[in-house]
Amino acid sequence: MKFTKMHGLGNDYVYMDAIHQEIKDESTLAQFVSNRHFGIGSDGLILIAPSEKADFKMKMFNADGSEAEMCGNGIRCVGKYVYDKELTHKTTITVETLAEIKRLNLNTKEGKVETVQVDMGKPILEPEQIPVKAKGKPVLNLPLTVEGKKFSFACISMGNPHAITQVENLENFNLETYGKKIECDPIFPHKTNVEFIEIISLEKIKMRVWERGAGETLACGTGACAVAVACSLLGLTKRKVEVELLGGSLFIEWKEEDNHVYMTGPAVTVFEGEL
Repeated sequence: MKFTKMHGLGNDYVYMDAIHQEIKDESTLAQFVSNRHFGIGSDGLILIAPSEKADFKMKMFNADGSEAEMCGNGIRCVGKYVYDKELTHKTTITVETLAEIKRLNLNTKEGKVETVQVDMGKPILEPEQIPVKAKGKPVLNLPLTVEGKKFSFACISMGNPHAITQVENLENFNLETYGKKIECDPIFPHKTNVEFIEIISLEKIKMRVWERGAGETLACGTGACAVAVACSLLGLTKRKVEVELLGGSLFIEWKEEDNHVYMTGPAVTVFEGEL
């Protein structure tokens, strides 16, 4: 079974071609390959499969074996995978996900994909669709007390749920203690990804993320998009921002003309192997 290890800003996944090879027991396989001591080591497993609706289908599994709707960093690497391996010669492709079909523009250099812009679609602001147990739309000031500390969350879905909150001293914030509790709080019926942010300017945000089913990761593409939308709605930033994560920066624009969020960032191949 052949695989490719790839990452987008350090958010790393094991990628496998499910078009030309049969992949069985996907959830168990995801747990095995993700193990950083006994497996390959990654935040999860992403399969590139055939699609009846788009050019390709992306199936994503977290490190704990749970299937997720979308991954912004992961889908950029899907674009690089299919182009670099000549599964397509197009520089604009569509990819089916559980969070609908996404459109990718592949930026190439010397015949290889270097960066990818992803049309992430419209942000979902209805609480029942995020989902979160809250009233009113949008949900921008949801109070939640965790371990005696009071938080205020903006809740947005980019095909998967996100809860965003501002904190002081982001670098030294005890993300694991709070992220683990907030992810599983009953107010989030499907659990949630949690973004802790610090506003640097009208055009720059710093962010750390606790990802549902994976823990803290170096980057989260859908999370960066949700953060950009939340900060714009709260009047904290412009609609076009740089989101600085532990693994590097993503450039996010929430366009007024179509209400779509566009994410641009790198995609990197680390190594290939056979399992």
